[in-house]
Amino acid sequence: MKNKEIVKLIFDKINSSKEEIKHLYDSSKSNIGYFYIDNILPEELALECFNVFPAKSDMRCLKTIREYKYVSAQMDKHNPLLEKVLYAFQDESIVNLIGEICEIDSIYADDSLYAGGLSLMDQDNFLNPHLDNSHDAERKRWRVLNLLYYVSPNWELKNGGNLEVWPNGPKQKPIVIESKFNRLVVMATNDTSWHSVNKVEVNAQRCCISNYYFSDNPLKENEKFHVTKYRGRPEDTFTNIVLDIDANLRMLIRKIFKKGLRKNPHIYKK
Repeated sequence: MKNKEIVKLIFDKINSSKEEIKHLYDSSKSNIGYFYIDNILPEELALECFNVFPAKSDMRCLKTIREYKYVSAQMDKHNPLLEKVLYAFQDESIVNLIGEICEIDSIYADDSLYAGGLSLMDQDNFLNPHLDNSHDAERKRWRVLNLLYYVSPNWELKNGGNLEVWPNGPKQKPIVIESKFNRLVVMATNDTSWHSVNKVEVNAQRCCISNYYFSDNPLKENEKFHVTKYRGRPEDTFTNIVLDIDANLRMLIRKIFKKGLRKNPHIYKK
């Protein structure tokens, strides 16, 4: 299938549900704006994305107190279909449509895939509650939207590995959004948009194709630069202490070294 055909399928699906998903985003944006839409691509195409998803051994493992997952942004190492689908979400028509739904001006995709690309979570993998880094790699644009497209067939809520948003902060209870097959989730990212992925409870792989959109302006007034900040779950007191120290140290470093001590390796080196 050609790139333009995939773009048209995604655009038509989003556009046909435009009013419904706009209402969902508007009703949630006072805390963490989000919407989701199912069956974003024909089932056979979404299933093929899963079938050609890279093995864990072909991805980079991130295993710390913050997270445990597998990622890749080097798309030319993987099946070309995945790159086609990922970059379809970066087509100007789709970027502008989603920007219109979320009422965001000057919205841009990121072809370098800074912190985007592919992610895989297997049994016992997790992602602790966190705030995404506020900017792009050059600290020129604000990160404003996170797009997550799930391609694992027959995924169920009980499997774990589901997106959680914490509209009242990471000390309260989250809203769980199932990582349902062929579902696109779009969520706002700002200085209060805490989100996480709960632990995968089964011997199965939750696969996701992700993008970030950026803007010349932050979503909230008076928002300031911040690094990615993690917390433990409400009951994880020790983890919270460790991750608070970790975030404060990394923020101090970024105040001294604006672009950090090293470049984030998670970009597409074309």
